[in-house]
Amino acid sequence: MSDKKVRVRFAPSPTGGLHLGGVRTALFNYLFAKKNNGDFILRIEDTDQTRFVEGAEQYIVDCLKWCGLEADESPVKPGQYAPYRQSERKSLYRQYAEQLVMQGHAYYAFDTAEELDKNRKEIPNFQYGQVYRDSLRNSLSLPQHEVDALLDAHTPHVIRIKIPADETVGFDDMIRGRVTFDTNQVDDKVLLKADGMPTYHLAVVVDDYLMKISHAFRGEEWLPSAPVHLLLWKYLGWKDAMPKWAHLPLILKPDGHGKLSKRDGARLGFPVFALDWQGDPGYNGMGFLPEAFVNMLATLGWNDGSGQELFTLNDLVEKFSIERINKSGAKFDFEKAKWFNAEWIKRSGGEGLLPEVKKVLQGKGIITNDDAYLLTVINLIKDRCTLLTDFYDQANYFFELPLEYDLNAVKPKWTPEKTDFFNNVIALLKESDAIDALILEERFKALATDKGLKPGDVMLPFRIMLVGGKFGPHVFDIAALIGKKETVKRIEAGITAFRD
Repeated sequence: MSDKKVRVRFAPSPTGGLHLGGVRTALFNYLFAKKNNGDFILRIEDTDQTRFVEGAEQYIVDCLKWCGLEADESPVKPGQYAPYRQSERKSLYRQYAEQLVMQGHAYYAFDTAEELDKNRKEIPNFQYGQVYRDSLRNSLSLPQHEVDALLDAHTPHVIRIKIPADETVGFDDMIRGRVTFDTNQVDDKVLLKADGMPTYHLAVVVDDYLMKISHAFRGEEWLPSAPVHLLLWKYLGWKDAMPKWAHLPLILKPDGHGKLSKRDGARLGFPVFALDWQGDPGYNGMGFLPEAFVNMLATLGWNDGSGQELFTLNDLVEKFSIERINKSGAKFDFEKAKWFNAEWIKRSGGEGLLPEVKKVLQGKGIITNDDAYLLTVINLIKDRCTLLTDFYDQANYFFELPLEYDLNAVKPKWTPEKTDFFNNVIALLKESDAIDALILEERFKALATDKGLKPGDVMLPFRIMLVGGKFGPHVFDIAALIGKKETVKRIEAGITAFRD
């Protein structure tokens, strides 16, 4: 690591929900920065106003906050390199585009959209570059006086980089090693659009330079853009200040064939966004803890080599290293994602789960102000929950009578002897001051033996009386928690349901 201050940036476009891959890019940026006592910057790349979506920027901020990835500098927490929205930095970019034109590394292009569409239709694999640029309407093919006249008349135009022929450009990727490109395969990308806004290619280079970015993590889908950016760093005279790059492996579909998309999530029944977005419930809406979501994302393409799978965010900061990021794509496994969540629910204290469980129950119409009681319920059932939403199914019977009974599991084997047994259990309970789970279990089993019944034959009916089905924690713990009066009430209701 050089003496240069570590500064990384997550630079999403506010064009929609934040995909899993985007959040993982933010996470790896954050982990690298914090591991090296550096700064994590959020920069909003909103230069493409045609794709801007209202609310998307706030959504990005909310996602990072939910994940615990607080930016050191951002549009809402500006630092010395403000502003952090590219649309607010518009005046910065033209001077660099014009500088490139003056140096002969870029040129004005006056072609209309209609003219370019015509070329694309008529010329197979048409690219605006070395082969065709001299036959198109630009400052390389037109006489200087005509170019000056077009500029004086404010004729709409773009500025394109002039990609050199027959060169090889390359860089050392922190994950992939040496990567090289043949410039003959690269077209003349637009740097400055007709509306004065920069494209990603120019803006990312200018902003990374001005914001003193030391390392840049981005998805491998950006590799084809690398030669343009390498040339811009060189042409603008900033080559020595260029950040070190790391191109992250893709998150793949569950079958491993291709990049995971929003359509895959809709097709296979799992979210691809961190928070709910336009019909996708997001991992928060589906009942994931942010700790589990972040833990799961970190292990998509990275491991610490020890076999450990569960990490806190602080653990990840401590153990993270570029060397342990895989070059190949990581298959997404939603069942594994749910496993992470179940494990995090188990290791979470009841106090931490309390607010979220309250929300889940309130959403289903169960209102409770007795936090101590709810906390006991949570600690009793949390090991049985995979998602936060499972707390309703596992906890509702602690607050209300079962909505229905699994009669098929009991009624075919119900006998008058069992009716008599449970009437005796009611009498036993009414004689008791309160329910102690261990004492009730001893007396329950002793009574069954006295009545000539196997304890196992009456345990299942007892459970279904209390909770409605074949689920839940230890049945005597349930009885102790809901109390004597409620237990008697449910046994009476169960006898009626099973006998009728």
